[in-house]
Amino acid sequence: MLAPALLGQDKIPTASIAVKIGTELESRQSWREAYRHYKDAVKQFPEDAILQQGLRRAHHQNAIASRYSDQTFRTQLKSLSRDQSLALYDDVLFNSQSYYVESISTSSLVAHGTESLWLALENDKFIDENLFGAAKPKLQALQRKLYDRYWNYQITYQGQHRQVISEICDLCFAEVGLDCGPVIMEYVFGMSNCLDDYSSVLTPSKRQDLYGNIKGEFVGIGIVMEAQDNRGMKLIQVLPESPAFEQGLRSGDFIVGVDGTSVREMNTDEAANLLGGKSGSVVALEVARGETDLFKVECRRREVKMKSIAVAKIVDERNGVGYIQMTGFQQDTVAELDAALRLLQQQGMRSLIWDVRGNPGGLLTAAVEVLDRFISDGVIVETRGRVADQNVIYRAHRPGTIDVPVVLLVDENSASASEIVAGAIRDHHRGRIVGRTSYGKWSVQSIYDMRLGTAVRMTTAKFYSPNGTTWGKIGLQPDVVVQDGPKELLLGEVDLEHDPDMREALRQIQSPEFTQR
Repeated sequence: MLAPALLGQDKIPTASIAVKIGTELESRQSWREAYRHYKDAVKQFPEDAILQQGLRRAHHQNAIASRYSDQTFRTQLKSLSRDQSLALYDDVLFNSQSYYVESISTSSLVAHGTESLWLALENDKFIDENLFGAAKPKLQALQRKLYDRYWNYQITYQGQHRQVISEICDLCFAEVGLDCGPVIMEYVFGMSNCLDDYSSVLTPSKRQDLYGNIKGEFVGIGIVMEAQDNRGMKLIQVLPESPAFEQGLRSGDFIVGVDGTSVREMNTDEAANLLGGKSGSVVALEVARGETDLFKVECRRREVKMKSIAVAKIVDERNGVGYIQMTGFQQDTVAELDAALRLLQQQGMRSLIWDVRGNPGGLLTAAVEVLDRFISDGVIVETRGRVADQNVIYRAHRPGTIDVPVVLLVDENSASASEIVAGAIRDHHRGRIVGRTSYGKWSVQSIYDMRLGTAVRMTTAKFYSPNGTTWGKIGLQPDVVVQDGPKELLLGEVDLEHDPDMREALRQIQSPEFTQR
């Protein structure tokens, strides 16, 4: 019982112990926890090949388990006929080879599908859904045949991929009675394992969620949540003026039950399926707060607006220090920013703390529009891709630019569009960056809609700061490093007492040597 004793530790003593913990989590099919563990362990022991293999394996297994927790995948895609499934595969293949940032071979894409199918034959969720009662020795024998006959199979002529996948469908049915739909779906979704970590095939529900995030609108109760081991769904953010907000829920609470069903051991997708529903319908929640407080609420689902700016307020009236917490980059972000800046200027703002900690990014164009409010001329960002229309230089325009001094807060979860902001602020000497090294996602993803309500999101370009620098997989280091940030970053709140980053930002703004440029 090694894992429970060590999982909560910040540091693991040795790589071999990290491997043992990962192996134990895998044996329990705790794929989400295994993925998190390996991800942290690889950061600590980056040269360990066994940990790297474990990370890759857990990542793919977690993706398989998540698919089989997705209602639209199970009801709309898994049962497709062979011809329908292969047509969807061809869609993904075409888009990947036409638009992905790097050239990719059909052989490589097919090989990653074979690997995904091989892994699925060890995944309990896949087996329970498609092969209930199948004998383990038979599944292992099928895995061996897949490996011996089709591992890294070379596709040498156009259309051969269809022939190979059809052969594998026939093999799977003959050996264990596995239908062709689930087989081909592993090729459809496993294909993206050949691409980077930011590229994936989207089920109808995931596609709808993505477009909802871009627009900032969705039907629900207005929460951002994440599954926590055996504790339920932790509320990362409760959106203002949402049903959840009106019922008194707040960041840090845990949803432990939905309509009488426990969600303590569910993953996020499984709980989201229970929480989803039509506008006007009611969902009953059981909520845990702190160690002992347990209560029940009912929320009526409705259309909710997810704002990009969670907080806009003066945090130091004497010195006129404004504060904006930006949680994403959406279609309406620049309009929200303009309104927030007007409000803060009316309240006497003379300098600004701009907080993009925990901000995963969003629309490239929104980041450009936002930066145009702070930079008067020159390059904001440049994108470079394999396709001509992905090569773009975005420039600033003087009208509408404000001149207040800026401190930008970043952390290890500031990614993509947030890093575009950080790179431009740094290269234009527009402000001081405080916090910790950013995530390191310096790439652009495009969305291509496909049949049956699916889509593929893939990396089509990399972006470069005004000076031509990219910090992909490295991250941008702040001007002022704060080693330890707040224990927990709760969106929509400001806590000067327990937030070292905010205290440092205020020190920087108030210091005599702080200048705008």
